[in-house]
Amino acid sequence: MNAQIAQPDPDVHAAATERLAGLATPAGALGRLGELGVWVAATQGQCPPAPLDDVRLVIFAGDHGVAQHGVSAYPPAITGAMVRTFVAGKAGVTALAGVHGVHVRVLDLGVDDDLEGVPDEVRAHKVRRGSGAIHLEDALTPEETEQALAAGRAVADEEIDAGAQLLLSGDMGIGNTTPAAAMVAAALGLPAAEVTGRGTGVDGAALAHKTEVVQQALDRAGARLEDPVETLTAVASADLAATVGYLLRAAERGVPVLLDGLMSVACALTAERIAPGAVAWFAAGHRSTEPAQSLALEKLGLVPLLDLDLRLGEGSGAVAAVPVVRSAAALLRDVALLADLMPPE
Repeated sequence: MNAQIAQPDPDVHAAATERLAGLATPAGALGRLGELGVWVAATQGQCPPAPLDDVRLVIFAGDHGVAQHGVSAYPPAITGAMVRTFVAGKAGVTALAGVHGVHVRVLDLGVDDDLEGVPDEVRAHKVRRGSGAIHLEDALTPEETEQALAAGRAVADEEIDAGAQLLLSGDMGIGNTTPAAAMVAAALGLPAAEVTGRGTGVDGAALAHKTEVVQQALDRAGARLEDPVETLTAVASADLAATVGYLLRAAERGVPVLLDGLMSVACALTAERIAPGAVAWFAAGHRSTEPAQSLALEKLGLVPLLDLDLRLGEGSGAVAAVPVVRSAAALLRDVALLADLMPPE
């Protein structure tokens, strides 16, 4: 299904590492910014790296059957309302994207609403209205899973062909931390109690119930969770499967991705299960408050750039981290080399 995942250019990585060591800064003074600049150069295949002028976020929206079963502090109707808010440019992430020059696109993969009056292109890749309640039934049919994966891949192609130098993935869907936690549990072989978090803010009995729902989903899916694509069918959703396709295609085409919170990272972990080596093209924008995200990041070997206690979703943490990535590239590109400053002996 997937092309061989080539790794970021090792020769450029070596050249960028050498350049970093030669900058007119104390050794190691740039810390993780220096390492990030080297990664940007290697993913671009050039040193020094080019400015990141074209950064694009795609928000994959969908509803989740579990949202009807007490796992969220908010009603499912919020999903459709938020899609309209993205289109209007009035959401949290669009405020951040506006100030940081990030292009935002929102797509309805599985919103349980016809979204009348929303531009046709938002609904162009819709797979179904709402995904199945994963503790009781599969999220998708196998055919819908393939459709969603293909949609995500196609969207990545469209954004890359339009000039994207850095892609971001975002999410919108009430209840989506429940399937995302199940995806992480499936990948890591963990029980629900270790991966389930508060999501939109559930507490006490509601958190215990949510944990029980995740465990029921894992138990129902059983051995099918050993296969990453079957995991998507059993316990994910249309929007999450599309995000996996988007991340896979970016890695195949050698375009770096800045990940967001739990949903984004759960999908990155699944993409790595499908195509080992994909993670080399991913960086973690931020650490969310969800325990499953930290577990998945640790498995992927990724250290988040920001840790601001964010749990908004939407791609907001990734967008907030874009200036850090741009800063890293600028330092590696524009700081003088010590050798150029020192007069010859």
